[in-house]
Amino acid sequence: MPESTKGRLLIVDDETELKSALCETLADEGYLTVGASGGAEALEILAAQDFDVVLSDLMMPDMNGIQLLRKVLAVEPNVVGIIMTGQGTIPTAVEAIKAGAFDYVLKPFNLQVMLPILARAMDVRKLRVENQRLRRYIEQLSFESPRYQIIASAPAMREAMQLLEKVAPTEATVLIHGVTGTGKELVARALHHNSPRHDKPLVTVNCAALQETLLESELFGHEKGSFTGAMTAKQGLIEVAEGGSLFIDEVAEMTPALQAKLLRVLEDGHYRRVGGIKELRAGVRIIAATNKTLEEEVKAGRFREDLFYRLNVVCIQLPPLCERREDIPALVEHILATRQLGKVRCQVAADAMQALLRYQWPGNIRELANVLERAQIVAEDSVITLDDLPESVRAPLGPSEPADASPFNLAILERQTVRAALRQVNGNKVHAAKLLGISRRALYRLVEKYALSDLSG
Repeated sequence: MPESTKGRLLIVDDETELKSALCETLADEGYLTVGASGGAEALEILAAQDFDVVLSDLMMPDMNGIQLLRKVLAVEPNVVGIIMTGQGTIPTAVEAIKAGAFDYVLKPFNLQVMLPILARAMDVRKLRVENQRLRRYIEQLSFESPRYQIIASAPAMREAMQLLEKVAPTEATVLIHGVTGTGKELVARALHHNSPRHDKPLVTVNCAALQETLLESELFGHEKGSFTGAMTAKQGLIEVAEGGSLFIDEVAEMTPALQAKLLRVLEDGHYRRVGGIKELRAGVRIIAATNKTLEEEVKAGRFREDLFYRLNVVCIQLPPLCERREDIPALVEHILATRQLGKVRCQVAADAMQALLRYQWPGNIRELANVLERAQIVAEDSVITLDDLPESVRAPLGPSEPADASPFNLAILERQTVRAALRQVNGNKVHAAKLLGISRRALYRLVEKYALSDLSG
């Protein structure tokens, strides 16, 4: 595609004049356009050429636009579909969105309406292509089980995964930095599992969980009688991990004395058990993690500068969840699949997903997993609704409609659908809930959300 082209559009409409006018007008705006007179012709063209966006009329003789879109997405899921129609209804708009349409626009429309939609569609297209590239990239990594699969669509996570793939096959020491709950141990597991040491142990120690004397004994082992209660000699985790990897979590919590001992392991591979005189040699790869900024700890005198440089050979930065919101839907699906509590896997309602996307997630992925586990327990009919989420996660919702001016914005469609159902049953919420196929609790939430309290007339 030439650099000057904004994108490739396939315009499908059985009205020849409208199709030609659209092709010419959008070509003048910098798009490469091709026209088709119906669904069958469009599929033939798509089989021979690549397109970014399919802009299709809804009502056509051979197949309607929704049927065409389903066929297109089954073959090329990265194409962005936009449905046009002169006879728009709420049910067809909802059906189009469910079929995978990016937008649904009413004819006639002017250029000022269509151009912003196409610009957003091209952004979505680029994101889908990049996500597919990333999925193929991540598929080169292997994971010990589906539970430990890493979800990474956000740019910062893509960078982390690219670095992970490069460093995993090496013997380099790796430092993983990220706030609590961002998945540092998950990355450590992926590093080990994709290394030549994958058939040897991965041993984990959390420096924040043990006192100094216990941590020293855990790491380096001890000899019999080296301290009160040392009735027998004990291997340290460095010995247990022989040939494999040692993951040292919260390494910034180590005392200066232990930092010095770890530094020696990294420098020449030698260490001694507590109370021992025999020199032992470590045959492990060190992976460390911290939620603190070690450069600041060094400046404050709490962390050895030489140890920092030994650990920081390669640093993998993990962003907080609030900075990778595009990953939340995939994370939700992954958590519900790998931490299923009932006989049937739960689904998340649209309003609940919007709340999950809005929330700041101070506890990051760990908090998200806990919220979803709780929601599975309290959910009715295997559908997690807004009411199933903790109060802290529910963002306050105003009664006004969204600012998006599109007549088929999903939130506006939802409001119109609920209002129509209430009017049809003269405001009876029990009957309206049955008509809509939702619980009364969910209906009450929608009534409050959209200020639909008096619709009996």
